[in-house]
Amino acid sequence: MEITGAKHRALFALLATAPLGRRTRSYLQQTLWGSSCYDGGRQNLRRALSDLRALFEGDFDEFVKCTNSDVELDLSKVNFLGAPGSGAFLEGMGIRDKGFLEWVGSVRADESQIAGLYRTTPRTQMGRPLPRVTALPFKRIMGGEQMSVLGDWLAEEVCRSLSRSNLLSVISHLSSRALAQRTTDLAQVREVLDVDYFITGSVREMGGRVVVDMDFVDARDANIIWTRQIEGPQASFWDEVMAGIEGVVKAIGRAIADEAITYIKDRPVPELDDHHLVIGGVSLMHRPTFRDFAKARTLLEEATDRAPMVAETHAWLSKWYVLSVFNGWTTDRAGDTQKALDNSARALDLNPDSSFALVIDGFAHNNLKRELDVASARYDAALDINPNESLSWLLTGALRAFQDRGAEAIASAEKARRLSPIDPFGYYYDGLTSTAYLAAEDYERALELANSSLAGNDRHLSTLRAKITALHYLGRTEEAKAVAEDMMRRAPDFRVDQYARQHPAAGHGSGKRVVTALAAAGVR
Repeated sequence: MEITGAKHRALFALLATAPLGRRTRSYLQQTLWGSSCYDGGRQNLRRALSDLRALFEGDFDEFVKCTNSDVELDLSKVNFLGAPGSGAFLEGMGIRDKGFLEWVGSVRADESQIAGLYRTTPRTQMGRPLPRVTALPFKRIMGGEQMSVLGDWLAEEVCRSLSRSNLLSVISHLSSRALAQRTTDLAQVREVLDVDYFITGSVREMGGRVVVDMDFVDARDANIIWTRQIEGPQASFWDEVMAGIEGVVKAIGRAIADEAITYIKDRPVPELDDHHLVIGGVSLMHRPTFRDFAKARTLLEEATDRAPMVAETHAWLSKWYVLSVFNGWTTDRAGDTQKALDNSARALDLNPDSSFALVIDGFAHNNLKRELDVASARYDAALDINPNESLSWLLTGALRAFQDRGAEAIASAEKARRLSPIDPFGYYYDGLTSTAYLAAEDYERALELANSSLAGNDRHLSTLRAKITALHYLGRTEEAKAVAEDMMRRAPDFRVDQYARQHPAAGHGSGKRVVTALAAAGVR
């Protein structure tokens, strides 16, 4: 049986080359009928699938599965004939839709993608793309039965807070509770729960005071990485413990990130554990030196090679390219922009319901394409799926700041700071929150946050711009000029006119105030 319709053939080509043979309906509609309106594209895709169902009669459902959100081709029933290099990929299809031509061009530009279609052996899969962590219930040492309840609740709250991170895989508190009831042997914690790290400890009541001792443990060798203690009068202990848990969770994040950086320092990439690739890559991506930033791409590319079906690895690589372009570090702006968009699109193809992939896709469209409406829709969709997605709240705050919606920007950014459970790049949250306060013209608070951010990364360009702007409108002209000189040393290629052309905020009041401040401080 031969398929003669060009769009029908192209539909199969898109599915046969997709990870797991699956693409979202929206992606297929945009790629094959991008010139149509949304409803028109949806109707065209529905009609094409109906035509193919009629053509294949009762056999269609054996190799094509359709849902309301995506279309999947059974790749076990697909063979690629010929050989790489025997002709141009999909030559002579006759389809002129921009999205399809761009997709064909991206495949042709990467010979490894075409060669990959002919491999008969599966690619290596990641055993564990993220480090696993859990909290064991804290044991009661002294006090009444309420101390046992408190110890169990503390562990549950730590797990709940950690689970908000996109950099950790958190084992259910229910699982750790069940294990703790059977054994206290640390070797069994790793064997049974299969975790890399865990937190354990004790709780006791003494003379009207409650004391909680916590140990954060490397499950591989049972070494204690750090210890913490929370204590306070029983009457007001809840206030103490909530603040203490926030500090404990952030300390866990910092410890895991620092350990990953130490671990990867002198090891060749092929020898690295899977979870060190992602957390190490993300941590290096947010460090101040360009050398670290460049190495981050190598780690994240290895992660996507090992785990081509994991959406989050592609999303993190997309963010790397966004930062490379947005900060002016790329030598191929157009090419890296496309790579950022390709990786975020691939992440959404793999998991359309990934709140993190939606956030990064919005981030790419906002910062690289200045498509603020698309970014806003992505952030809203991410928060519909996961209302605790801290990065979505943060970037929503930045977007509102760009649109001169200062009060909304502050509310979103501050919520992001409260929700962020780990901060190997906490400076980033402070920096974008500073931007939110600039939009509200609260320059004192903007300066305070910019200084906090720069203490963690003194090379972050957007935070340096925020500090210059805050100082200018506070009337501290000489200080603004000094920061401007420092920024120009760190980013000699930065130009105010380029910012005015390319930054998403440039056409709004907040962006115009930045331009005025930079020019007054002597930035070219």
